[in-house]
Amino acid sequence: MTGASETATLQQVPAVSSQQSKARSPLGDATRSIAGNPVALAGLVVVLIWLLLALLAPVLPIEDPEIVLLERKLQPPSLAHPFGTDDVGRDLVSRVIWAARVSVPVGIAVVAATLLIGSIAGAVAGYFGGPIDSVIMRACDAVLSFPSIILAMAIAAARGGPGLENAMIAVILVLWPEYARLMRSLVLTIKHNDFVVAAESVGASRKRILFRHIFPSTDAPIVVKATLDVGYAIVLTAGLSFLGMGAVPPTAEWGAMVSQGSRTGLQYWWYSTFPGLAIMSVVMALSFLGDGLRDALDPRRRA
Repeated sequence: MTGASETATLQQVPAVSSQQSKARSPLGDATRSIAGNPVALAGLVVVLIWLLLALLAPVLPIEDPEIVLLERKLQPPSLAHPFGTDDVGRDLVSRVIWAARVSVPVGIAVVAATLLIGSIAGAVAGYFGGPIDSVIMRACDAVLSFPSIILAMAIAAARGGPGLENAMIAVILVLWPEYARLMRSLVLTIKHNDFVVAAESVGASRKRILFRHIFPSTDAPIVVKATLDVGYAIVLTAGLSFLGMGAVPPTAEWGAMVSQGSRTGLQYWWYSTFPGLAIMSVVMALSFLGDGLRDALDPRRRA
């Protein structure tokens, strides 16, 4: 009887372990890791707050950001206008919130497009090698040899000058080589693994191997970089707007607002300060979140 009970117990242990392993997933582990990381969680909360403000801006009890009242221009922060007013009397609270509808989605869209273009180019270069690899990598080297902001300005100017669309395209063309090089290095490491060799041995096509077997194994580093680069894309787009090559007034955009405030005069400090603080809060929050994701998605930390 004792032997039979021990056998039954040993048979039950693998079943429990199997159920536990099935219940766990990288996404679930990452979620639990971020929830237990106060800094990453704070970053996530700040990003969600800005996204919520941007989404709800039309229904929030704030002024129309385009209302011009010259009699109240350049008023300092007060109870009526906590962020003060700009050079034509527009309320800066409403303009900062409405600018989030431009700056934050632009950063996300730019990184999404950059990730798609760069990842595909880098994966193709790493997997096929040869002349394809050489051409793509030399193109990356050419782009990376220029300072980002100067190259972005040149591209925006070549496309017709100031404009948010031109600024977005310029930032995409500046940032894609970083994703291409990262993806290439990941693919070069993964393509010699046993599961890739097994797929090749059973006659799977190169396209299937690349997109069904290799790509899913590169998600963690790419996701972390993309999260961090959203903040960089926001800063770069804001920099183009600051230099007059991005959003065109009266469009509410953080970089353009900082630029307008800097030209007004240092005595009107609030004009540039609050849009600048908005940029800083989003970039820092994304940095905190990216660091948390890096730790959460590191397979060496998942036991």
